[in-house]
Amino acid sequence: MVEVRYGGTAELAALIAEEGSSSPADVYYGQDAGALGTLAKEGLLRKLPSKLLALVEPRFRSRSGHWIGTSGRARVMLYNSASLSEDELPDSVLALTDPDWRSRVAWAPRNGSFQAFVTAMRLIEGEPKTAAWVAGMMENGVKAYPDNTDIFEATRIGEVEVGLTNHYYLFRNLDRADTDVALRNYSPRGGGAGALINVAGAGVLESSDQTHLAESFLTFLLERESQTYFAEQAFEYPLVKGVKTHPLVKPLSEVVTPSINLSELDDLDGTIQLLQEIGAH
Repeated sequence: MVEVRYGGTAELAALIAEEGSSSPADVYYGQDAGALGTLAKEGLLRKLPSKLLALVEPRFRSRSGHWIGTSGRARVMLYNSASLSEDELPDSVLALTDPDWRSRVAWAPRNGSFQAFVTAMRLIEGEPKTAAWVAGMMENGVKAYPDNTDIFEATRIGEVEVGLTNHYYLFRNLDRADTDVALRNYSPRGGGAGALINVAGAGVLESSDQTHLAESFLTFLLERESQTYFAEQAFEYPLVKGVKTHPLVKPLSEVVTPSINLSELDDLDGTIQLLQEIGAH
């Protein structure tokens, strides 16, 4: 029998960190590489077998071998194609502070995926430039929403023309709107944090006394059937070779992804502090 404890990604990572070697858990399965990176840096995850790690390309797993990505999600600009064409969208999210985009953009600053994106920007662009971007977005009238589903709806009805979100929200919400909804995803052609590919992933706890079973669960998540489910039902990116991305989703090979160590997305506290100091959180 499998016992599952559900909760937020950061919440459960903090609980495991508090429990330490006494944690009753065998596997941590979360939706953000940063939380996995935190547990790995604290010595709470066991190094995985090379045979398992080899199933996923290096950029989507721990460089030290302590966790592995199971599915991917891309940051995109969701835009209303009734009022914008892709050619009119900027090469980078950094350009959204331009006066031309005043009051036309939405974000969800309390959302975990947005905070991971800002953390990536801090790694790529540095703290001062990221802080200036956040402040510039606010000065430019960016509209804040509680979550990505609300961004989808706001973009659909024309409250905004562009929303900063994850790619799969468009496809998961299509049944809530007309099938010919005038919304599209755009992966910034200039790459950067706005084209971040983050992962859901898993690791085996160092304290586990059922290592074989725990590793078997990770193997299950990477089997063709599971990867096909992530692609076809969740519209996420499968990370194992030979499994096709959903035909509606832009192939990973066409996304200009930033070259960063996903484990280093672990400084969520620093990102939240930055957002709070500027008044965005």
